[in-house]
Amino acid sequence: MTDLPHQTLDPVPRPLDHICEFGRADDPALAVKTGTLTYGELRTRIATMAGWLAERYTPGTRVASWAAKGELTCVLPLAAARAGLVHVPINPLLKRAQVAHILSDSGAALLVATNSRRSSLNAIDVPAGCTVMDEGEAIACAAEAGARLPISKHDPDDLAAILYTSGSTGRPKGVMLSHANMWLGAVSVAHYLSMDRDDRTLAVLPLSFDYGQSQLFCTWIAGGCVYPLDYLFPQDVTKACARHQITTLAGVPPLWRQLVAVDWTEKASQSLRRITNSGGALTRELVSELRQKLPKTRIYPMYGLTEAFRSTFLDPAKVAEKPTSMGQAIPFAEILVVANDGKAAGTGQEGELVHCGPLVAKGYWQDAERTAARFKSAPEWSEYGGTAVYSGDTVLRDADGDLHFMGRDDAMIKSAGNRISPQEIEEAALATGVVSDAAAFGMVDPDLGQAVHLAVVGNQSDEERLRRELSRELPNFMMPAQYHWYARFPVNANGKLDRTALEQEKLAARTPE
Repeated sequence: MTDLPHQTLDPVPRPLDHICEFGRADDPALAVKTGTLTYGELRTRIATMAGWLAERYTPGTRVASWAAKGELTCVLPLAAARAGLVHVPINPLLKRAQVAHILSDSGAALLVATNSRRSSLNAIDVPAGCTVMDEGEAIACAAEAGARLPISKHDPDDLAAILYTSGSTGRPKGVMLSHANMWLGAVSVAHYLSMDRDDRTLAVLPLSFDYGQSQLFCTWIAGGCVYPLDYLFPQDVTKACARHQITTLAGVPPLWRQLVAVDWTEKASQSLRRITNSGGALTRELVSELRQKLPKTRIYPMYGLTEAFRSTFLDPAKVAEKPTSMGQAIPFAEILVVANDGKAAGTGQEGELVHCGPLVAKGYWQDAERTAARFKSAPEWSEYGGTAVYSGDTVLRDADGDLHFMGRDDAMIKSAGNRISPQEIEEAALATGVVSDAAAFGMVDPDLGQAVHLAVVGNQSDEERLRRELSRELPNFMMPAQYHWYARFPVNANGKLDRTALEQEKLAARTPE
């Protein structure tokens, strides 16, 4: 067995489906409810699913999945990549309106979903030419077809996945990721986490996110085993850590707040080598609580954006000293801080985080305008050059070279690790017919990072009806935590909604005198 790519930090990208080729055939690779697959069995499942897909669809066809964690959602990303198709994972928490948009926008020819999710879709939600199939049926059809596709020789620059993420305005937009983006991302993460063949990763994050997919890919490229878990209570996570002797756990701040509030048995914590955080900054208090609960576990604060997979991580040795820092660039990433004048920001000077290098995505699917706004030529002093992604996030670099998040320029709401479009919530509220105007915004929340607040023009006696109607159209993480009722909204000199005044008014109302 040769060295694993992450051990030598091999910078040469490969087709994504090669990721499972490094595990020993008899070693466990994937533990799902139906049983544990060895690497030999996982490779067979990927080859069989890829063979079935290749017989049905031409290269470049989009195939979507909308299901809980299981064999299908773990195998399909690599099987589709091997068949030359483009995987479109859909967050299982989304509801029919968001799913209908993603299916239409991506032009998916296949949707594999659980029966309960299939039944929630109306006929008009599924585009013409898109086949909807139950996940069990898809697995059975692939097994019955029996064709096995060998490992691919695709160009690593080929499109392999479209991940949909909310923008600050409008419907979710599809971020285009190549084989190289995801391959080098897996190599990079597995390298700085020092992962090995005996690692066991508890995958609690949705597989529809880049951070969630990373749970699979960086574990498999290291030859370890993944244990997918859809949990209801935080105790489910600690029990799974004990049962499977988990070594690696990725999460977001709301999950860590839940986990520090429950008991960790010695059996649950003794094997946990590392925890990683993204989707929101850790606080000093939360880091302190995590270190008390898990004193032998290394904490990796990280920062990433779907448009560039992952950008930075903080060395665990610095966490006690700099608990809120984002750290420095991960392998294969170049992170620049660009001041308002377009020049490199100096130490302690705020600027926009700009990510350069091979982890930068290929842009937004069928959206040249938004691609041009976010993906632009790298600054002239960049070592990588080429196309860079301009994050919209304001950061500063300290004297040690570590980055600190200062704020975000757009109106994006970041709640419980989710990026939420205010406009999407507003459109859903207006579509109910209960209110005549709506404005969504985020308010600082100790558990969620930001909580969704919705200001509306209408009759407050209709609030229960509004809640009920929104619950049918929005996933739980988009539901407003609080509603604010107005006879009319404040406007600016141009007669347009004054969002700043609206948010400042709510902030002042929450601030004790």
